[in-house]
Amino acid sequence: MFDFLRRTKPPVALRPTLERDERILTWASTSTEGVVVVTNRGLWLPGLHRLGWHEIIKAVWSGRELTVIAGRVAEERDGYTVVVDEPAISTLLLAPGHVPHQVQVRVMKSVAITTHHPLAGGGGARVVARRVSGVDGLRWTVRYDPGTPFDDAEVRAWTDELVAHARRDAEAAAPR
Repeated sequence: MFDFLRRTKPPVALRPTLERDERILTWASTSTEGVVVVTNRGLWLPGLHRLGWHEIIKAVWSGRELTVIAGRVAEERDGYTVVVDEPAISTLLLAPGHVPHQVQVRVMKSVAITTHHPLAGGGGARVVARRVSGVDGLRWTVRYDPGTPFDDAEVRAWTDELVAHARRDAEAAAPR
């Protein structure tokens, strides 16, 4: 199918309920008679709520399947959240069009800062500041490497210091 002939919105019966200022950018049919919808706010997968761009940890396009791993909030801490990976969700796209590219671009654009810090003795933490569509400022998250004892008091204090340092650096680098 030619892109210039493609409808700009999915069929009404398959269209998600959007927020007032949310708009559809592109979409694709799936193998399950559903649709994947890309909006300015996030990604709608068949049968699921919208995943905000800032919630997607990883998105991979195989040439046929879009696989998305979202982050789930495991713990709220002072000034940041700890996220863990949700199970991967894979969707076969029949005519992907611009969906894979838009997903890649929008997930990457949501990341303002990302740094990985190894922990002495094994494990580590990734500190990430993400832009959230429609919200001023950055949302700070930490994603621990598998096996890192994130509930350990020393690891928690180390993480608090990492995030505080990253925030200070970001504020110092921000245009005035």
